[in-house]
Amino acid sequence: MSGHDLPRVVLVTRPTDYESLIATHGTREQARFFLRTHGQTLDEVEQRHRRLGTALQAIRKDVPVRWRFVHVGRADLPVFVFEPADIIVVLGQDGLVANVAKYLDGQFVIGANPEPSRYPGVLVPHRHQAAGRLIRACASGEVRTEDRTMVEARLDDGQHLLALNEVFVGHASHQSARYRIAFAGGEEDQSSSGLIVTTGTGATGWALSINRAGKEPARLPGAAEGRLVFFVREAWPSKVTGASIVTGGLQGDEELTITSAMNEGGVVFGDGIESDRLGFPWGIVARVRLAPQRLRLVRGPR
Repeated sequence: MSGHDLPRVVLVTRPTDYESLIATHGTREQARFFLRTHGQTLDEVEQRHRRLGTALQAIRKDVPVRWRFVHVGRADLPVFVFEPADIIVVLGQDGLVANVAKYLDGQFVIGANPEPSRYPGVLVPHRHQAAGRLIRACASGEVRTEDRTMVEARLDDGQHLLALNEVFVGHASHQSARYRIAFAGGEEDQSSSGLIVTTGTGATGWALSINRAGKEPARLPGAAEGRLVFFVREAWPSKVTGASIVTGGLQGDEELTITSAMNEGGVVFGDGIESDRLGFPWGIVARVRLAPQRLRLVRGPR
């Protein structure tokens, strides 16, 4: 077996709060001084940094010696090339799994929680000590998985994005978003605070808050359910804009179509990552629907 044929484990992390503080303030002592002048301490931040480092090293040691191993930071995900047979280990918060998911296409994903007492662990349900056993189970195909629905947005200028939680379409600032919406045979011009299209995974976050505020709450999808729900935020009825198409469900090949009427500031982004947004200027058409890809989340050995 050549080296390239050996299994590859890709470990994904994000910078710790400690690393971010050092990057901002230059040195540990300057970071400590800054926090102290604001009534805070560096001790807990350092402890969390060390715990993640300990977990990272333990996972690295659990990868079989002859296997390939790559450690990727969150900032490098847009340029990293995943291989179809990669085994992905995400070490961190639930949100980091969403950051990774849109770059994958069916690879096994093991969510490892470095601080179970701190993070809920919905998408990172495993202790880091279990990673080695799960990595080997993935390589042999002897694992139980949960496939989570994803959402995609395709623009008619060729741009495209995937999201695990939700897609947002609207204006980059607090200005009103202007567009034409088409759904289930109806269409109208709208002015609103933008709209989101949520999966079942996203239904426990932003979408849940919007849904609770509605006069007639919609039935939100389950995590693995092949269904999406969209919500228009604060649609404003006027002489030229309507507010009749404000929520609905999408399944199968159904699409929500949005045509931009914004000269500038129109954006489409997924999972709250505004830095990875698509431009959405006047006349561009966005079509949002179920993505063919799903997140393949490892639940345990078979």
